[in-house]
Amino acid sequence: MNDQTPGRLPVDATLEMRVLRENVASLYAGNTTAILAHMGFAVGIGCFGYFHVDPSFRLLIVTLIAIIVLADLYAVLTPRWTPAVPLPETPYWARKYTRIVTTISTITAPSSLFLVSIQDSMLTTFVTVVIMGSWTRAVQARWPLRAAMFGYGIPMMSGLIISLAWYGGALNWFLASFAFVNLVLTLSEGVKQNKRLTASLILQFENEALAAQLREQIAATERASAEKTHFLAAASHDLRQPMHAIALFGAALGNTLRQRPEIKNVERLMRAVNALGASLDTMLDISRLDAGVVQPVPHALELDELFLPLNNTFAIQAERKRLQLRVRASGLWVRSDPQLLYRMLSNLVDNALKYTRQGGVTVIARTRGANAWIEVRDTGIGIASEQSSRIFEEFYQVNNPGRDRSRGLGIGLSIVRRLGRLLQHPIELRSRPGRGTRFRLTVPLAEPSDASQESLQLPELESPVLHAFHVPALEGRVLLIDDEEDIREAMTELMRAYGIDAIAVAGEAEAAELLMQSDAHPVALLMCDYRLAEGADGLEVGLRLRERFRLDAPMLLITGETAPDRLLRVRASNVPVLFKPVGAAALMQAISELMAVDVLPDAAPQEAEEGRHGS
Repeated sequence: MNDQTPGRLPVDATLEMRVLRENVASLYAGNTTAILAHMGFAVGIGCFGYFHVDPSFRLLIVTLIAIIVLADLYAVLTPRWTPAVPLPETPYWARKYTRIVTTISTITAPSSLFLVSIQDSMLTTFVTVVIMGSWTRAVQARWPLRAAMFGYGIPMMSGLIISLAWYGGALNWFLASFAFVNLVLTLSEGVKQNKRLTASLILQFENEALAAQLREQIAATERASAEKTHFLAAASHDLRQPMHAIALFGAALGNTLRQRPEIKNVERLMRAVNALGASLDTMLDISRLDAGVVQPVPHALELDELFLPLNNTFAIQAERKRLQLRVRASGLWVRSDPQLLYRMLSNLVDNALKYTRQGGVTVIARTRGANAWIEVRDTGIGIASEQSSRIFEEFYQVNNPGRDRSRGLGIGLSIVRRLGRLLQHPIELRSRPGRGTRFRLTVPLAEPSDASQESLQLPELESPVLHAFHVPALEGRVLLIDDEEDIREAMTELMRAYGIDAIAVAGEAEAAELLMQSDAHPVALLMCDYRLAEGADGLEVGLRLRERFRLDAPMLLITGETAPDRLLRVRASNVPVLFKPVGAAALMQAISELMAVDVLPDAAPQEAEEGRHGS
């Protein structure tokens, strides 16, 4: 087999062996039928010749036909190649097949001498045409293996040509010439077809190899993504635990020092806590989006209801950098989830302000057919074309090799891309280095609605350090289950600082022992950490305690978990949850809401996340 074709590199040995195996497989697949057809044709031609040749040749014809039949029977009955044959043994079976068909063709060749000896021009012509037609089809069937094609084709047709030339005469010479031309053309076409088949198989196997490599790369990428998600979840959880304790101790300290000069240091401490908490929350956002926990609730909304708070939120940031922020009213109504769309726009504006040194940022909206184009334009540093496909990756930042913290973690645009897919709002990017960048969201238009927008609550990107909040009045104590001593102490100290009776235990056994005491105080709220010691599930622990002791108290989960699978489980439980670090404002707000509606495990889920890192 030829292992090179024009314009191609040499084929390696393994690939060549695979090509040979495919060719051998195709030949052996039709081998039995071809041999039996040859046997039947030989017997038919022999019978025909027996009655038309000189009687003195009849014994020779019978002998020749018998030899041909025996050779064909050997070819049918001899062990043959099967798919179970190891790849390295393929050349042996290719050579064996070539030997067999060459032998059969060589044995068949002398029969032409007897057939051409018939002194009848019409019969001679008829027999010659029949032999040539049968031979041509047989050679075509052996195109995949060049040696077999030549081994079968040359002896048999050479016998016919020699026989016709031997007997001479105008007709025989013409038929001999015709047969020779047919031999040359058929074998020439066979060589071309063999090359095409070989090239086709090589391309097929190369494509299969590339597909296999692609599958391996995709699998490796998926593993890397899963490992990254697992690492981020683990790192986020481990960081949230001490951050939670710091936030609680800081809140308690701030309450104690409220009227003293030292409160300034507490405020500085809580600003640092809030900044780190905001960074951790971006990781949580990624995990929640990947887990499918965030479900959009689209409806008709007026864009200006989003543009006004967007301007208010970023006006101070733009003023600090001496940039112009223009958020132009549009009067347009679109169909989207207001919270998620606002998050997309705020991330885009925040990103634009971070990468703009002079000029400003503009937010505009205009209609295009049945859609609205919402564009965030800046006059910043721009994005090179080779970076445009990477800016939506996690932690990738343009022109920030020193990881300047003022530019964030590089997750904002990744969240924008995920939210765009979730909301089915396509995102387009156009940028020129040194001139600026334009992000465009395509959002479907909606008919104006009479529904009130007064209840529209949008997240604050920069929560103030101190929050005014109402301390709930509880008819009983708060039972906290958390396996970390620092958090138990911080939580009880914070609760007591605000006049709430709280007791904290490390696990289910201690909680059960406390609840079994005859003089136990009534429990007004059961608060559980999601991940307890030795892999215990805080959700299951809390539900078992409520059922075992018939507690009517609502339950609140507090967790530092950000793994997508666990976020899904928390959501499915319909138990309200706070994500660490939790400050006093968020905690008191969640407790107030629970006591107001007396939430049960089968009630609607309430994820109290608005003040996750308040003071």
